[in-house]
Amino acid sequence: MISGSCDQSDVGRGDFQELDQIDATKPFTKLSVKAAHISQIPARVAQVLDWAASGRPGGCYLDLPTDVLHQKVSESEAERLLLEAEKNRTKTEPSGISNLKLEEAVSLLRHAERPLIVFGKGAAYARAEHALTKLVEATGIPFLPTPMGKGLLPDTHALAATAARSLAIGKCDVALVVGARLNWLLHFGEPPKWSKDVKFILVDVSEEEIELRKPHLGLVGDAKHVIEVLNREIKDDPFCLGSTHPWVQAISNKAKENVAKMEVQLAKDVVPFNFLTPMRIIRDAIAALGSPAPVVVSEGANTMDVGRSVLVQTEPRTRLDAGTWGTMGVGLGYCIAAAVASPERLVVAVEGDSGFGFSAMEVETLVRYQLPVVVIVFNNGGVYGGDRRYPEEIDGPHKDDPAPTSFVPNAGYHALIEAFGGKGYLVGTPDELKSALSESFSAWKPAVVNVVIDPYAGSESGRLQHKN
Repeated sequence: MISGSCDQSDVGRGDFQELDQIDATKPFTKLSVKAAHISQIPARVAQVLDWAASGRPGGCYLDLPTDVLHQKVSESEAERLLLEAEKNRTKTEPSGISNLKLEEAVSLLRHAERPLIVFGKGAAYARAEHALTKLVEATGIPFLPTPMGKGLLPDTHALAATAARSLAIGKCDVALVVGARLNWLLHFGEPPKWSKDVKFILVDVSEEEIELRKPHLGLVGDAKHVIEVLNREIKDDPFCLGSTHPWVQAISNKAKENVAKMEVQLAKDVVPFNFLTPMRIIRDAIAALGSPAPVVVSEGANTMDVGRSVLVQTEPRTRLDAGTWGTMGVGLGYCIAAAVASPERLVVAVEGDSGFGFSAMEVETLVRYQLPVVVIVFNNGGVYGGDRRYPEEIDGPHKDDPAPTSFVPNAGYHALIEAFGGKGYLVGTPDELKSALSESFSAWKPAVVNVVIDPYAGSESGRLQHKN
């Protein structure tokens, strides 16, 4: 991020919008720096770009004070400064991994009775899908993606353990974790969710992350590079569990059992809508689009939780959700970025009404630039659910005091985009939703589909009630 700030000579005097922006942004960035003179701009720009992309990618901040923006240098001096900045840029090469560590990693996987491969958005960023596919299919080891790692290998792959997650992480004895942090999303790699005896092989671009987690074995490096090296090591002395291996069969059987149970619930057409019926219709509509698959953006509590289980990812880097911090309000920004970065793909946002509300006005941006984004809002009238007061409370002395987590009933979210010239749909039945999705997906134009959900559908905090 590059931003202006007040004139340096006026700092501390109460200047217009004066703020110490460097200190304000430090907790949220990898690096925050200021160009105090025009001559520093090329070097500072190169610095923040290199820091942003090196190691674990992250945001950086560059501050350009007002007086610097008004300074001048000659064209020849500018060319000299640019060449010097480019010459001094940090070049990062893949770090080597000791042969002993590689041999130990392969040995652990080879001799494990119940191995598991876990991968996350770090592997997606590294574009490690081909290397991971080769590793999984050569060794026959089941795999488990984190939410934004979904699609690196298709969710429909025979070795996918997503539908048997509890069994996979609870019983595995060796876990190769690639580009995924052992944070709360993976239960910190600790009992009771994980076996107390599990041995973690942690592949991460950040040495600090490996030092923090203290795995049995740490391999520092780019996910794609490390997995390619492991593949070469295994190629010299291959091994494969095979489809009849007890561990593979246990994962496969449990996954099929859980999918069958879920499909029984998904097959029901429940009206007023619960979360499952519209999610199934959305899943099937997305699947019908084929390849290139759309980018799916998801945020919310129950909406995002159910979507993670029901929506199927078959292609890499096609899912964006609220991530590690569970930040609400990121959805529409994700949509705009995805539409610009991947113009060959439709963008489909599956949003809870609360999550949508944080940045809903960005639908104007969608219309202004005619971006191919379809926003589907699960409207259950509030955070976790709508107005659930008893009749005596609605008519009694507190009739004008609804819960702060409930919204105006039957909110017309579809009308918001219509105000800017986009297309809005209000749906409450399976046929209405199917028709709206068919039309909006075909149009490749900005649209909001307002899906009315039973206000009693959904639970507080979704699946994070233990965090309350």
